[in-house]
Order: sequence, then structure tokens, then C-alpha cells
Amino acid sequence: MLSVTEVKPDECLDCVGLFCPQPLFQTKQAIESLKPGQILEILADDPAAEEDIKRFARRTGHVLISVKRLPDGIQRILLQRKEG
Repeated sequence: MLSVTEVKPDECLDCVGLFCPQPLFQTKQAIESLKPGQILEILADDPAAEEDIKRFARRTGHVLISVKRLPDGIQRILLQRKEG
């Protein structure tokens, strides 16, 4: 199994500077454009983004791989599109 640092996302979505609900809307659009099993990296500095995306993943069945806070206050969220 790959560690989180070894996970290579298929797409990167930069939501830095955007605030609720934009990171969630853009995540929804971006994840729908991926193939099942592919990974989306979301970069966001909106404090609500983490919880919004966690809730979105639970509701839709996508897999939240990790949430990491970077030193500059940006959150790096890895989300895998659900299979099938």
C-alpha cells in the first residue's frame, strides 16, 4: 500500500483564495470529470473546505484519502473517485 506522501494525484484543483461554497462546487465538478479510481488533489485555504469535502465524500461514496495542513495554512486534500 502506498503511503499518503507517495500518492500521485491524477488532477490538481487549486481553490486557494476561494471561499465557501466555491471549493466544494469546484471539487464536485472536478471529481465528476475523473474516471473511477482516479485521485483528485484539492488545495484550499478556506477553513470550511475540509469539513465540506469530508461531508461530500461520505454522501457520495468517494474516498477521502487524506487531509494535510501545510505550513502556509493551505490544506491538501486527496479524494479518490468512487468505483463504478
